[in-house]
Amino acid sequence: MLTRPSHRPAQRASLLTEHRAIELLQREFTRHSGDVPSDRRVVVGIGDDAAVLDLGAARTGRRSGFQHVWSIDCSTEGVHFDLSWLTLAQAAARAFEAALSDVAAMGALPVAAVCNLQVPRGATAEQIRQVGRGQARRSLAQRCPIVGGNLSSGDRWQFTTSVLGAAKRPLLRGGALVGDELWLCGAVGEAGAGLSLLQRGSIEVTRSPTLHRAMRRCISAWRSPIARIAFGRELVGRAHAAIDVSDGLASEAEHLANSAQLRIVLHADALRGSSAAVRRVAAELELEPLHLLLNGGEDYALLAAGPTRARPKFARVVGRVEAGSGVVLEDATTQRALRGGFDHFTRTKR
Repeated sequence: MLTRPSHRPAQRASLLTEHRAIELLQREFTRHSGDVPSDRRVVVGIGDDAAVLDLGAARTGRRSGFQHVWSIDCSTEGVHFDLSWLTLAQAAARAFEAALSDVAAMGALPVAAVCNLQVPRGATAEQIRQVGRGQARRSLAQRCPIVGGNLSSGDRWQFTTSVLGAAKRPLLRGGALVGDELWLCGAVGEAGAGLSLLQRGSIEVTRSPTLHRAMRRCISAWRSPIARIAFGRELVGRAHAAIDVSDGLASEAEHLANSAQLRIVLHADALRGSSAAVRRVAAELELEPLHLLLNGGEDYALLAAGPTRARPKFARVVGRVEAGSGVVLEDATTQRALRGGFDHFTRTKR
């Protein structure tokens, strides 16, 4: 997610969206791999939260009962974070959790990670130690050892993390069925509210302890997100589909809908009741809470679809799956088509 306004891109560049760029790359990869024989080891390629590999198939030629989930994520200073709003250790830890979140969405257990660190010229030894501490703390907490990586120099800090996970039956985006409930596992909107507070430039002293706690909760949600590994593991065998909420709830719901070729209906009232902290901060900032809940990204909650009978205790029902296409927001008496989320190429909310 963009942390501060950027210069307006050239007119031609502004026409290229993130989704369009992925389509173009996937087309080129397919076109130029025509002479390469199909590989049984690749179960899921481009288009989900992570790739799924069955390395056992290389020996037997058949699918095994054990699969690897492989993901990569990049966090760049000036695009994903601003060091006037958090420490280097927090920025590094935040980037590590963002990469783990894709593995969580697949219901996989992290096995190991490799990290590329781009270091700006003039960086100090103490700054490198701060980065290492931030990554090491989250590596230990998530039981995902960092086993290697690469160092390079550049004009800004950049953290690229690739995570390998393991699962017997990975969750995919495209498995939702008509009649499924839509489950929210974790909070949304809090990180977006925290970012809005930081963008305002200062956190005003308030006489309300409740508002003060809500502000601190939202800022912490943005600065120190946690990948929902345990939630993802619990969803296996219960949910039919899942995705992590990194670019906003509306955007991720659209991915689920498109992958399953079905319609996602989001319940406005259920969303409004999902986070008291978002409501309080939104009122302070004179923002619409529903906008933050639908479009605020980087919470790294999980959005899943599954049958009522299998709903886990930690999941909140925020919608349903039905025949059709796209995403709609349903209020008491109305429905409206919905699109939203952050686009990394236009650097704006859609």
